Amino acid sequence: MPPSGAPGSARAHSGLGMPGIVMENEEFLSSPAARPLRILGEYLHPATIFRDERVTDTITFFGSARIKPPADMLKPGDASDSVGTAGAPSDASEPAASGVAAGFEKYYVESVEMARAITAWSLENAEPRGRRVLVMTGGGPGIMEAANRGAQQAGGQSAGLSIQLPFEEDPNPYISPHLNFNFQYFFMRKYWFLYYARALMVFPGGFGTLDELFETLTLQQTRHIKNVIPVFLFGKSFWERLIDFKFLAECGMISERDLELIRIVDSVPEAMSHLEPILRTAVLQA
Repeated sequence: MPPSGAPGSARAHSGLGMPGIVMENEEFLSSPAARPLRILGEYLHPATIFRDERVTDTITFFGSARIKPPADMLKPGDASDSVGTAGAPSDASEPAASGVAAGFEKYYVESVEMARAITAWSLENAEPRGRRVLVMTGGGPGIMEAANRGAQQAGGQSAGLSIQLPFEEDPNPYISPHLNFNFQYFFMRKYWFLYYARALMVFPGGFGTLDELFETLTLQQTRHIKNVIPVFLFGKSFWERLIDFKFLAECGMISERDLELIRIVDSVPEAMSHLEPILRTAVLQA
């Protein structure tokens, strides 16, 4: 027994309770000092879920959160003019927008149909062979909602990678609940958009969509990403007016080879005719 006044005796009679473990200390975990832990969490948590769900490949959809479904696809409560931003990369920096120009509703429909076709292909061709091609979105409304909706209609699952934004609403209701993620850090969200990606489906959108598009092209151009990720741009009239990629090549700002990363399409059958051979090579022959 230690003598009176010894350290052991002081501890024994101090009356102090056992302190909580650090992983239960919310004040610390929310502090700047714990930022590396939060970043690591946004890597390990999705990695664990994707591993457990046997996800091997993804097709990532980008596009505006502001594009609404046509009237015949509206759900009860959809008729309001509010603009959701939960999964928008940065296309919706304000709580409401003046409204997307008429005619863009068709891209919502095409996003539904494209995701449905990809999911059906995976269920029929990939999953019986131990692979799984998953539709992945930013988790919000608009084009993202449409892609998650299409995957659900095909009888499959899909992922949504939402991000904390100043003006946000709940993730869209078509994301598979166990594949519904909420990120604090943009760069970790971007990592998961591309880690399993076999192709990008990019629909008309604003700054956030363009950010994801050009980042993916730059990573491939500079060979800072292992996989070749073909980029499908939906809507020739939109993209050919917005960006003249051929002009960039003519000026020598990019190479002719860089143009091979991009394919502008106008329909789901056209996109699938080019995507399916890519999937057969990358997924079925891997």
